[in-house]
Amino acid sequence: MTTSRRHLTAERRPDANFVWDNIFFALSGLGALWLAWLLLSESLSVGWYLVPLFIVFWLVLAYLVLPRLHRILTSIYVPDYFIGRARTSDGLLGDPINVAAEGSEAQVHAAMVRANWIKADDVDLHSSWRIITSTVLHRSYDEAPVSPLLLFGRQQDFAYQQEVEGNPAKRHHVRFWRCPEGWLLPGGYKADWMAAGTFDRAVGFSLFTLQITHKIDADTDIERDHIVKTLSHSDPAVGVRTIKDFSTGYHSRNGGGDSIETDGHLPVVELGEVDASGAPSFIGAKAQQKARARKRPVSTLMGVLLMILRVVVGLVAVVTLEMEHQQILAELTSGADPLEREVVDVIFNIGVVISGIWAVFYLFLAIKVFQGRNWARITAMAFNALTIVITAITFFGGTSVTLLGDVFGLPLDILILLALSARHSSIWSRRKRSPKPALKAARSAL
Repeated sequence: MTTSRRHLTAERRPDANFVWDNIFFALSGLGALWLAWLLLSESLSVGWYLVPLFIVFWLVLAYLVLPRLHRILTSIYVPDYFIGRARTSDGLLGDPINVAAEGSEAQVHAAMVRANWIKADDVDLHSSWRIITSTVLHRSYDEAPVSPLLLFGRQQDFAYQQEVEGNPAKRHHVRFWRCPEGWLLPGGYKADWMAAGTFDRAVGFSLFTLQITHKIDADTDIERDHIVKTLSHSDPAVGVRTIKDFSTGYHSRNGGGDSIETDGHLPVVELGEVDASGAPSFIGAKAQQKARARKRPVSTLMGVLLMILRVVVGLVAVVTLEMEHQQILAELTSGADPLEREVVDVIFNIGVVISGIWAVFYLFLAIKVFQGRNWARITAMAFNALTIVITAITFFGGTSVTLLGDVFGLPLDILILLALSARHSSIWSRRKRSPKPALKAARSAL
């Protein structure tokens, strides 16, 4: 076999980590579905505890089960190429791409700021909490973050918004993605930026995931025209040309289940003559992408915290067993002769030592997962998956499994598997081993 043929064969060979990621991703979805079922079934038999358990059931269903199922299914039937729609982090088709722009990043920022648009904060724990409190208390939050949508396999580079009447539940907003170098729109048109603009009219529940989210106005052409109008009226250097019937006019829904109506026209905002000398100094889009790649994902942090919780619970169980050693031994060997008692005592001690060693090793895995070691993430997921499968076999074999009696067992295993198999966790932990292939594989598959 020639060198070139061996190279092609190696390229076609599936990456083992990529295969394991997909297996654990699917298994975690099934586990989350089982967890939701257990929560629902137990909530119907605990009397006054029905309400809090049902709330937990909704949280698990809306933020764990349905997003994971959508991610699995949409990876099969939703096209992974440009069709004029962004995608949600769950893989669902999101807002329409209804504006294009030509110009540098500095010119985009300069034009948006002059048109009285405000750059939205990135989504993190602080901004997420602030948007929740602002919405509940009806406080203004001009820089409120927008949820991430994906185009070209990555989330928006930045977003701008205009709050309406000081109410964070109502706002104009537009997301921008830098086009890949040399990429052309269908029909051979050129653009430097693609954008999706919609108007948030209220806060409600997503039709597809039941999550709390912003609801958009159905006529996205109104928002598109508003964006173009504010830009062209604020700076005479801004030009606009329109690609007629760029996409077929359609009536559809976005990732939150909101109706979408458009005529299919695509305005291209020409910013090449815009003076960017006085533009505000923002971190560049490419620098932001690199910063996001280095930043530890929330899903990874949650997975590590849950792993540490599992270690603490395991060590507490080991210490408790050792403290009650003699009592447990007496119960196990009641009526047994001294030799049998000694054998049971040895087996018990070996079990305690093995449990302690495994707890320490699992803590070691948690530390390595936190550091971004992909082998540790795969190993931890394998352990949790094995535990879930064994529990499932005993459950479907007739053995009773209750969440209230095992709150730090099966639920923790499923939640850890969900967190570590999440798309962002996979991409982040695989970035060091082989950055470009890993990113491309993870984006296209999950």
